[in-house]
Amino acid sequence: MFDKVLIANRGEIALRIQRACHELGVRTVAIYSAADRDAKHVQLADQAICIGQAPANRSYLNQAAILLAAELSGAQAIHPGYGFLSENAGFADRIEAAGLVFIGPCADTIRTMGDKVAAKRTMREAGVPCVPGPDGALPEDHEQIRQIAVAIGYPVIIKASGGGGGRGMRIVQSEEQLFDAIAVTREEARRAFGNPELYVEKFLEHPRHVEIQVLGDSHGHALWLGSRDCSMQRRHQKVVEEAPAPGIPAKAIAAVGERCAEACRRIGYRGAGTFEFLYEDGAFFFIEMNTRLQVEHPVTEMTSGVDIVQEQIRIAAGEPLRVKQSDIAVNGHSIECRINAEDPFAGTPSSGQITRWELPGGNGVRIDSHATAGYVVPRHYDSLLGKLIVHAPTRAAALVRMQLALQEIQVEGVSTNIPLHREILQDEAFCAGEFDIHHLELRLMRQRQAT
Repeated sequence: MFDKVLIANRGEIALRIQRACHELGVRTVAIYSAADRDAKHVQLADQAICIGQAPANRSYLNQAAILLAAELSGAQAIHPGYGFLSENAGFADRIEAAGLVFIGPCADTIRTMGDKVAAKRTMREAGVPCVPGPDGALPEDHEQIRQIAVAIGYPVIIKASGGGGGRGMRIVQSEEQLFDAIAVTREEARRAFGNPELYVEKFLEHPRHVEIQVLGDSHGHALWLGSRDCSMQRRHQKVVEEAPAPGIPAKAIAAVGERCAEACRRIGYRGAGTFEFLYEDGAFFFIEMNTRLQVEHPVTEMTSGVDIVQEQIRIAAGEPLRVKQSDIAVNGHSIECRINAEDPFAGTPSSGQITRWELPGGNGVRIDSHATAGYVVPRHYDSLLGKLIVHAPTRAAALVRMQLALQEIQVEGVSTNIPLHREILQDEAFCAGEFDIHHLELRLMRQRQAT
């Protein structure tokens, strides 16, 4: 086991990793920007090093500064958390070249799974079901492109090979829209990701977003920890997540989970990862793999009993997985609400000082947050203040528990999306488990039209 780990992140996830390290007897090094000088993860770290000014490109994205901090502190490993540099293959390479351990998969795996075309080809070869469409990038020839789209059947979706976060994609309903959509998406991909390569696949009109959490070690072992539903989204950003995915037969989940674990064994996957699927009409379709810790990992921890962050650290230290697939069972139901500092319905970020911060409690309630009363929400970073997670024996009980928790939580001084969460937890379709990835957007659009 490592003696000291540097945490290359901030906010609630830095605290989450810090706690996991301390439980394992591992000392921690916090890095921070000038804006985070008084942050909780800085105060609780064994060692803290300022790496730059507030803008992320001058601090949390500054690879040279992070590596220098690791060298000065004597850290043996770096945990990237999520966001920032967590899926940057070049950063992983530089960490390994410096004689340190990257707590995550190897750089080549990050590159393969970060390229959507290569990832889809790899998953299809491993027997993971994929969205209909060719495994290769779009050709340059217009007639070939036209024939591919016709073979798939409209509507189709054009996607950037290096895309993510809802950017670099266009839905095409007919051939008349096809080539304009390709031109616009290609330029967006070139500007945003430095990679103009595109691919096309079938656009599923009413799917749910379902995930499979996996763990793999360096000894050829891999397992899956259950499913999550992340369909409640706004602008392709997740708002509410839950585990397990409601209304899907356990046998169907197990079948796709086993394929994911087998794919991990085939590609030698190391660490925690998430297979993301669209689920429609009883079928799963792979869309991408996230080669990092997910924001929504707590709901899987609550239902599987596995500390995913500790397992990441153990795996990176060379230890084999401590559990077998037969040891994993889904226990009850868990729901997570992302609490963001933003206008609850417009979604615009809100910064300033939190003047009131009262959190719920009780059986089965978990809070992952770095915020407190008096905390100043900076304008430089993601608006996530924390995550409110509940766990109960059934989904119905978890819904009631979350409704009560949302009544208790009180935040003032900045705008938050808590009012939106309260509405979602009263939404009849959500409570019935009858929703898709468009449900929340359509609800918000109807509200805007009504006002």
